[in-house]
Amino acid sequence: MQRQPQGLVDILDKILDKGLVVAGDVKVSLANVELLTIQLRLVICSIDKAEAIGINWWRSDRFYSSDAKALPSAQEYDELRNRIAELEQQLSTRERKGR
Repeated sequence: MQRQPQGLVDILDKILDKGLVVAGDVKVSLANVELLTIQLRLVICSIDKAEAIGINWWRSDRFYSSDAKALPSAQEYDELRNRIAELEQQLSTRERKGR
């Protein structure tokens, strides 16, 4: 039986359906001293497959999802940080008084 050559569309369909993971490390050394390590991880798959394996970062990313607009703005983050700092200061003051 002779194998039929697969087209690019067939190959992409299989990759998106099953998924493809490419992993590698790049290390830069000088005189046996490691100066830099870059770890590369690439996952190629369909959105359905990605969600099935627990990857769904695009749902909360402001650049990719219209639903993400519900996330706090930078000003709200700053207000929350200030409020947390106030509460930590109050706790610290109470602990000092309690001793």
